[in-house]
Amino acid sequence: MPKTAKIQIENGDLLSGLRDFLKQVLAAEEIAAMLVPLQLPMKAMVMPALVSDPAGLDAANPLAPAFPLNAAKLASRLTRKPAGATVAAVMRPCEIRAFVELVKLKQARPDDLLIVGIDCLGAYGNNDFSALAADGDIEAATGRFVDSALNGDEGRVGDLAPAAACRVCEHPVPEGVDLRVGLLGTDRRTALPVEALTARGEDLLARLDLPGGQVPAAREAAVAELLERRNAALDEMMAATRERTDSLEKLTGYLAACVNCYNCRVACPVCYCRECVFVTDVFDHEPAQYLGWADRKGTIKMPTDTVFYHLTRLAHMSTACIGCGQCSNACPNDIPVMELFRTVSARTQEAFDYLPGRSLEEKPPLAEFREREFEEVVGIK
Repeated sequence: MPKTAKIQIENGDLLSGLRDFLKQVLAAEEIAAMLVPLQLPMKAMVMPALVSDPAGLDAANPLAPAFPLNAAKLASRLTRKPAGATVAAVMRPCEIRAFVELVKLKQARPDDLLIVGIDCLGAYGNNDFSALAADGDIEAATGRFVDSALNGDEGRVGDLAPAAACRVCEHPVPEGVDLRVGLLGTDRRTALPVEALTARGEDLLARLDLPGGQVPAAREAAVAELLERRNAALDEMMAATRERTDSLEKLTGYLAACVNCYNCRVACPVCYCRECVFVTDVFDHEPAQYLGWADRKGTIKMPTDTVFYHLTRLAHMSTACIGCGQCSNACPNDIPVMELFRTVSARTQEAFDYLPGRSLEEKPPLAEFREREFEEVVGIK
């Protein structure tokens, strides 16, 4: 069983309690810096920041429903090569799962990263978060969101709702972390449970100035209730997406607004190639080619290759898609990229019995050969 302590919450101030806890983690001898969501002083936005001075954590806000990028790529940059020090990273479950995939793809190393996971209540798209915090008071906006999310209102505040990816996310509880802070099923106004899930986490937790605690009995039921709602929403979303994309004609219409900006590729935490084939000479067509295609067909949509681009990305990484929704968040024309990728990925991941980010021990499906795999397809008896 995991070793458990508790974070005392004074006067119902949840953020202050979490900040005090994070300061204790950062003050540990082996921790050189902390990667954590931070309220920006120059704009009403929350962005990941690398903090070495505990005083800097006075602006930390890991509960804010802001998710401008998946921090797994930042954790990859910090750990890809030995730095001679340990970084603590406060990450969402989808960021943790993406980091695990990057480790397996040799793009990151887990040795120098101590991961702190907090139950994820979801996040808004960038524009909706800006509307929520339009008065500049991010902490008040965060409080409204947290109250809504934990009181059964799914994080809706007024006309604003969390991003579609968050409404169908079936992984709100962080797994595979060193320290896990619980929100679901807790009395958040008095105390939060902290579990050590690894030997390294247990060693650190024993040295923090925290009283002993236990996981509330109500937690399991609260998580189960949330998962039931989200799984139902996921099934509904995938059924609708399949109906909208079940022919090439429909798929072309679904992706018609794509302008080949490649924002979705850049935002995707597990799309890691340094050079994408779509920005090489392969797709740098000659003017005569465009004119020839137009002459042969009468009309061609510009830019070309948009559907081919998305199909190629699906073929490359649908087994690694962790459903964070940053592809949709980054799209300037509001194409529901996440819905398409999650719908296709559900089938490819089921076919390989592979859940991305589940374990460092599982090899990516296309990285190993299994002689007895898909016997019904290849005809092996």
